[in-house]
Amino acid sequence: MHEWALAEAIIYTVTEIAEREGFREVLSVNVKVGELQQVDLETIKFALTQLKRGRLEKAEFKVDTVKAKLKCRVCGEVWDFDKSKLDDEVAEAIHFVPEVAHSFIKCPKCGAQDFEFVEGRRMYIESVGGVR
Repeated sequence: MHEWALAEAIIYTVTEIAEREGFREVLSVNVKVGELQQVDLETIKFALTQLKRGRLEKAEFKVDTVKAKLKCRVCGEVWDFDKSKLDDEVAEAIHFVPEVAHSFIKCPKCGAQDFEFVEGRRMYIESVGGVR
């Protein structure tokens, strides 16, 4: 499962941030996961609780989903990705290979299929709180 590898990378990065910021203890970590990232949130939360050690022992990890937003390259319209408007096969295809969305989704304003994902495709640490 790649969630464990992602959790290890988060733990490593938070440890580096704690060192750089001079935190004796890390108390909170906020992680954002794009809805198209193919990450099981429960598994990554569990992995984070199992992997935290040392100055991260008391840290509470909050993992939230970032909804996907798309932006039309033709007219500039920005809209939310709505998986419920797609049939199950198309939704699953987009989940595993988001680039195929261009074959199934059109801009709601101008109908173009030339758009970019502006949110919902990445995973990042939003904040780290600690005690110096």
